[in-house]
Amino acid sequence: MSEIEETIKEAIEKAEESSINSRVAIIVSLVATFMALCNIKNSSMVQSMSQLQAHSIDAWSYYQAKSTKQNLATNTIELLKLQAQKVDNKVLKEYETKVANYDKEKEEIKKQAQEYEKKYNEVHEFNDQFEITEALLSISIALFGITALTQKKWLFVFASVLSTTGVILGATAFLKISLLSEWVSKILG
Repeated sequence: MSEIEETIKEAIEKAEESSINSRVAIIVSLVATFMALCNIKNSSMVQSMSQLQAHSIDAWSYYQAKSTKQNLATNTIELLKLQAQKVDNKVLKEYETKVANYDKEKEEIKKQAQEYEKKYNEVHEFNDQFEITEALLSISIALFGITALTQKKWLFVFASVLSTTGVILGATAFLKISLLSEWVSKILG
C-alpha cells in the first residue's frame, strides 16, 4: 500500500506543480504583453513631453524678446521726453503705441507659454503612472519566475497582487485617469 500512496502523492505533487507553472506561464505572457503596450505609450508620451517643453521654452524666449523690445521702446520714450523741444510729438506717440502693443503681445505669449507648461505637466503625470506600471510588472514577472522554481503559493499570490496593481495603473493611464497623487510624482521626479 505504501507504494501506491507514494505514487499517488507524487502524481498529486506533479499536478500541483504543473498547475502553478501553467498559471505562471499564462500570467507572465499576459503581463509582458501589457507591459510592452504600456512601454510604447510611455515612449510616445516622452516624445510629446519633449515637444511641449520645447514649445514652452520657445514661447518664454519670445516673451523675453518682447520684454527687451518693450524696454528699448520705453527708454526711447524717456529720451524723447527729455528732448521734447527738439522732437515731433508724432514720434513720441509711435513709441508709446509700440510699448502698449508689446504689453498686449506679451500677455498673449505668456498665456501660450503657460498653456504649454500645463499640457506638459498633464502628460508628465501619466508618464509617471506608466513608469510605475512598468516597474511593478517587471518585478511581478521576476517573482513569477521565482514562483515557478520554488512552487511557493504565497509568492504566487504576492506576484499576482503586484501584477494586478500594475495592470490597473497602466489601464487607468491609458484611459487618462490619474491614480497617483502628487507626492508619488515628487518622489519619482
